[in-house]
Amino acid sequence: MFGKVAADVLGLSDIGSVIKPVDYDKVDADDYVMHEEQEKIYFLIKSKSDEYCFTNKALIHLDGTSATSKKRMLRRYNYSTNHISNVMLETAGTVDLDVEIKFKIGSETFSIDVHKKHIEEVKDLYKALFKMSEITRENEIALDFAKQSIQLASSTLSSTRNTSGSVAGEFKEINEAAFSWLLDKKTAYTTKDFSSVFELYINN
Repeated sequence: MFGKVAADVLGLSDIGSVIKPVDYDKVDADDYVMHEEQEKIYFLIKSKSDEYCFTNKALIHLDGTSATSKKRMLRRYNYSTNHISNVMLETAGTVDLDVEIKFKIGSETFSIDVHKKHIEEVKDLYKALFKMSEITRENEIALDFAKQSIQLASSTLSSTRNTSGSVAGEFKEINEAAFSWLLDKKTAYTTKDFSSVFELYINN
């Protein structure tokens, strides 16, 4: 009953609508946001059967089989492990009612239909997602450089190693230093929270 009332209040159809922050408490996705860990909703698209909730840390997708079914499949895609790529925006033609925001997150491809009256808000989302894909790609390149660097350092050290010392001791020392280096670089080049990007581009 509440779902029908919420749909009526929000004016929903099978084409998605962009939900205003004041109405976030009327959608189901809000229940799955990890508010306890400072997770926050920055953009939310809802149709009668689906919800696409973009937080600073993840995309939360409530997948409905149909507008009349109460069954939902909840999927969460953390940005840190499911990188965003292939971001595209298809604008509406003269007779079209919707625009489409398209992107890939991890191995999943999304194409979300949104009513064309929300085109300005969807443009903001496009810019945010595109920037996130850029940051993620730059992080991947930097982390790959870090891995190549440690491999080069290891090879150089091996060729100049003093064989008079303890092999086991040197192996442990080198291994611990390499592990620490890679862990530090992975932390430095893995973005888990994209609050700054959403706050720059999303104008709710």
